[in-house]
Order: sequence, then C-alpha cells, then structure tokens
Amino acid sequence: MSRYWSDTTVYDQPSARELKNKALASVKRAGKKGKDFEPAVCHTGRGAICESWWGQAWCDNLESYADYSSRLERGKRYVRSGTVIDLKIDDGRVTAKVQGRRRAPYKVEVRVGRLSEESCQKIIDRCTRKIESLEILAGGEFPEELKELFTDKGGLFPSPKEISFNCTCPDWAMMCKHVAAVMYGIGLRFDENPFYFFKLRGIDPDRFIDVAVENRVEKMLANADVRSDRIIEDADLTDLFGVI
Repeated sequence: MSRYWSDTTVYDQPSARELKNKALASVKRAGKKGKDFEPAVCHTGRGAICESWWGQAWCDNLESYADYSSRLERGKRYVRSGTVIDLKIDDGRVTAKVQGRRRAPYKVEVRVGRLSEESCQKIIDRCTRKIESLEILAGGEFPEELKELFTDKGGLFPSPKEISFNCTCPDWAMMCKHVAAVMYGIGLRFDENPFYFFKLRGIDPDRFIDVAVENRVEKMLANADVRSDRIIEDADLTDLFGVI
C-alpha cells in the first residue's frame, strides 16, 4: 500500500569527535581565505559552562526560560564540542557560525532589545551607591555586590520577549541546537569580557561608568555641607577625655 510519508530516513546525531573534526576543518578553510574566526571555547567537560559568576549567571537565567528548555541540553553538548567556531557581539546583535553535520557551518544571528533609558538609569543609580563597586567596574570586572544588576527584573538580562534569533539550518524548531549553543557561547564571551553585557544591550560601558562616577561625585558634594552626627563637639571632648 502506498503511503504519503514514504521517507523513513533516521538521522543519527554526529558524535562529539565528528563535530570537533568538522569544526577544525571549517576553521582551517576559513583561515586559508583570510577570514578571522573567534571561537567560543568551553573549558569544562561537565558541570557549569562558564567560569565567572556573571557568565554562569547568564546561563542560569537562560535555563530559567521555559520556552527554551527542550533544546538547551543539546546546545550544551554542541558548545562543549567546539562547534561555535565564530561568535561576535555587537550593539544588540550576536553573529555566529556553528558547525553541524554538514561541511559548511550554519550561520546564526541573535538580536537583543536595547535597554530602555529608564532601566539604564535605574542600573546607574544602583552602581552609584558604593564607590568600591565603581572602582571595581572601572578596573574591568563586576563586583559580586552588583549581582542584582543581572538577576533582578529590569536588569541587564533580557527577557525572552526581548530576544529573537534565526539559523540557516533546516530545523523548524523555535530554538534549534545551533542557536542554543550560541546562547551558551555568549556566556563564554562574558567570561572573557564582562562589559559585553553592556554592549549586548546597546550601552557604551565607558559612558555608563562616567555617568555613574559623576552621579556619585554630585551626591558626595551635595552632602559636603551637611553636618555629620558623628562629629564630636569640643565640649564633648572635654567630658570624654578630660581635656581642658
């Protein structure tokens, strides 16, 4: 009896070794053509993908999105296999190449909505509270005291509604394994440079820090003429120490 669906082909998943070999071959071909690939390298074989708390916070937040849960495990396998052979972060946009079963890598694009002016100002206000945090930020790292900037609602992490993506692979799923691998690859980029967080949300990190420092200075100057309760009067010094 004839059937409408006559194709019974079963596609096996390529092994990690096969993926790595194909990825290395693609990088080699790109090098010969003068193309500069920037791979997202995962240094762990199990457990956490990222090494910094802010990079892992991105992964944890990603895994909290129920809409993405079905494809993330395969994305982990792919990023650990070295398939994200190129990943670049620009203002609100990530472009990447991910090696799959085919000879040519798939092209992936992830777009993230720009952080609103209101949300940006709220984050600046949080950073302004502690001068120590500003000093650490200016040094190129994120102090753990500012962890709320990522984990709280309205922080630097985008919501699923603020993220869109596409891939040149034939997978019809909302998030294919190649996109999932890139999403983890973004966390690896954050390990390398935490200020990619700002760039991804369309914020100039230097301008952000300058404004936060200026606000801190203005706040300190505004309180310069306010008499502190901790200042001891001369009469109190006499009573306290017996000074004449």
